[in-house]
Amino acid sequence: MLGMKNQFIHKFEEKNIEVHTPDVVQTLSENELIKLVPQFDGWIIGDDPATRAVFKAGKAGNLKAAVKWGIGVDNVDLAAAKELGIPITNTPNMFGHEVADVAMGYIIGLARELFFIDRAVRTGKWLKPGGISLQGKKVGLIGFGDIGYHTAKRLLVAEMPVIAYDPAYLNQAAKYPEIHFASWPQQVEICDFLVFTCSLNSANYHLLNTEILARCKTGVRIINVARGPLIDESALIAALKNGKVHSAALDVMEVEPLRKNSPLRTCEKCIFGSHNASNTVEAVRKTSYEAMNQLFEFLGVN
Repeated sequence: MLGMKNQFIHKFEEKNIEVHTPDVVQTLSENELIKLVPQFDGWIIGDDPATRAVFKAGKAGNLKAAVKWGIGVDNVDLAAAKELGIPITNTPNMFGHEVADVAMGYIIGLARELFFIDRAVRTGKWLKPGGISLQGKKVGLIGFGDIGYHTAKRLLVAEMPVIAYDPAYLNQAAKYPEIHFASWPQQVEICDFLVFTCSLNSANYHLLNTEILARCKTGVRIINVARGPLIDESALIAALKNGKVHSAALDVMEVEPLRKNSPLRTCEKCIFGSHNASNTVEAVRKTSYEAMNQLFEFLGVN
C-alpha cells in the first residue's frame, strides 16, 4: 500500500498485510507511480497523479483496488479506473470543520492584517494598520459542499452575509433561508471576500481570472482553501500589485510545493499555506481509518 503514515502501520500488521510508505514531500511523479503501483494489491492515493497510465500499469501488475484519501478527486482518473475494472472510492465529509476553521482564520487574518503585523514586529517595527470589521461584510462562497457549508455557518455567526455559488444547490435554496444562492459570477461585484471551497473540475479551471477580477470590488480579499488551479495566479498577481485585490490567503497553489521562483513570492500581501488546511490529528486519524477500512473491504480482508 502507498501513502500511509507510520502511526497507522499497526492496522495493516494486525491483518498480516505488508505496507509500503514512500518518502515524499507532496506527491510522487507519474513515472515513480508507474513503477511502484503494480507491486501492490491496494493503493491509498494522496494528491499524487493517479492517471490512466498509472492505473493501466497497476492493472497489468497486482493492483486490485484503490481508495482516494480525502474528498478531492481532481488528481484521479476515475473513468480509467472504472474502465480497467479497478474498484475505487474516496472518503467524503471528513474535513468540513477543519478546513472551515482555516478559512475563517484566513478571513480574520486578512481583515485585521494579523499576518503582516507579525512580520513587521519580527523585524523591529510596531505596525498598526487599520483593519476592517467583519460584521456586515459580504462573502462570496464558491462551493457549498461539506467544507462550504461549515464555512458558511462560521461566517453567519460573525454576522457576515453569504452569497453561495454552487450549481448543485441552486434548487435547494429553500433549505438554507439564511444563505443567498447565485450563479457565478452574479453579484461578485458586491463581495468583500471571495472564499474558494469547491472541488476542481474541467468546468471551473481558472474560475477566478482577469475578467472576473475586473468585475470585483476594489479591495476584495481572496481566500483559497480548495484547489490551486481554481485561480489564475498570473491574474491574481497583477490584481494584488495594482491594488484591485487588497490581499490573498492561499493554502493551495497551481504548482505545489510553491516554486522558489514563483512571482507570487513577490506579493507582500499574499499569505501562503502548504495545502495543510485539513491537517489535524483528529481528522487525519478519522480519514486514515476510513480509507483503510474501505480498502480492506475491497480486498476482502476481515
